[in-house]
Amino acid sequence: MAKSVANVLGKGISPQQFLDGMNKNKEQFVAWMEAFQWPTAEDREYFESLNNRDDLRCLILMAEWCGDVVRNVPAVFGALEVSGIPTEVLIMEEHLDTMDEFLTMGGRSIPVVIFADTGGAVLGTWGPRPAHVQEPMIAFKRDNPDREAADYQDNLAKTRQEIMARYGEGPGYQAFIVQELRKLLESF
Repeated sequence: MAKSVANVLGKGISPQQFLDGMNKNKEQFVAWMEAFQWPTAEDREYFESLNNRDDLRCLILMAEWCGDVVRNVPAVFGALEVSGIPTEVLIMEEHLDTMDEFLTMGGRSIPVVIFADTGGAVLGTWGPRPAHVQEPMIAFKRDNPDREAADYQDNLAKTRQEIMARYGEGPGYQAFIVQELRKLLESF
């Protein structure tokens, strides 16, 4: 059966309401928003061209305490801001039923960017990280199925270090987010 978010469309908060309500990581979040730049003029033009479509909706499952949200959602907001796509934030803890429909490798990984049509039929999702940043976690989950293994926590710590290294110091990783969102949106 196709996934639907019809039951939560219109029940989220606006990106601005999310920002206004942040108690954790707000400074970092705003800094990443201010660092946002379009990878290319063509990318910006593509997102601006979406204003001609009224058939898309976007829901973002997220929470302010999550490092990947703080890093990645500012780029998502930046790209969608010019698109005209109605965008709502669903706070993960307030929407666990929806979260559990969009697990990543069996876990509640956020953010999850959900694109749907006006009726709530899910067209595609993105998240929680750019693909090249997510690769070490995919390998970790594959190679460490036993959470009780003696080296599980050490391997997880190494994986997280590799993820941070792939993000890099500056906002360069945001270009991958814009390009991955564009490729997804071009598919429907």
